[in-house]
Amino acid sequence: MQTALSSVLLDVPRAAAIWLALLVLAVVAVAGLVARPDLFRSVIGGRIREAAMPSLLEEAAEERAQRRYADEVATAAERAAATAGRMRAEWLSAQDEVEAAWQAYEAAEADVRRLAAATALPRPHTERTPAEYADRERYLHRAALDAYWRRELSEEQLSDVFAHRNGWDPRLHPVDQELVLRRAVRDHLRARQEAAQEREQAAWRAAEQAAVAARSLRDEAFAATVPAPQEQESLLPGVGDEPSPAAEQTREMPVVARQKPAVARGRAAVPA
Repeated sequence: MQTALSSVLLDVPRAAAIWLALLVLAVVAVAGLVARPDLFRSVIGGRIREAAMPSLLEEAAEERAQRRYADEVATAAERAAATAGRMRAEWLSAQDEVEAAWQAYEAAEADVRRLAAATALPRPHTERTPAEYADRERYLHRAALDAYWRRELSEEQLSDVFAHRNGWDPRLHPVDQELVLRRAVRDHLRARQEAAQEREQAAWRAAEQAAVAARSLRDEAFAATVPAPQEQESLLPGVGDEPSPAAEQTREMPVVARQKPAVARGRAAVPA
């Protein structure tokens, strides 16, 4: 027991010296941090950021991927712009078709009004013989065929003419036959104008959608070629964030009222 106690007593001064040396080192380190806080921020914080940041190979690979993505988006934007231009051309063509169909309908409506007024006049008397009826039938068929080749009658209407149904009577007076024919032409042109108007509306919607898609791809391509700067946040709070001289001056000096800068007169260059 005495031997163990004596050995412990011999080691106490050595242990006390070690603890005293560690305490002195800790005091020196704390004093250095208090006296030079920027040393820890600049050296240790910079090393931590460098260890956390990606390597040069990773940055090169990311840059190649970004460039490839930008090229793909630019190609898609060009194709979308071409599609939008083609859709717009189709819409303009559909507008011209609607205008032409409307003018043809108005002309047919004017013919109907003119013939309706002419039917109120007395008609020349003709004998009702089989030859007269045959002439009237031939006249009706020839007039209907001429209107069909001018695309003023549909196939169904022409079929009704030769079948003598739906109001087509070859025994009518030629003036009455012409009035029936003009009314059928007017109805057909009116239906064709409505169909052209529906196609124009569909072409307009398609052109609008193509324009929106092209605009979106163009903005995305521009954002891909000019990436926004990324702000790197500090990994440790308060580490590596050196206060700027302006900030220190702001903390030390009182706030001075800002003066409104003078407006520059003249015309500045505005980028397209």
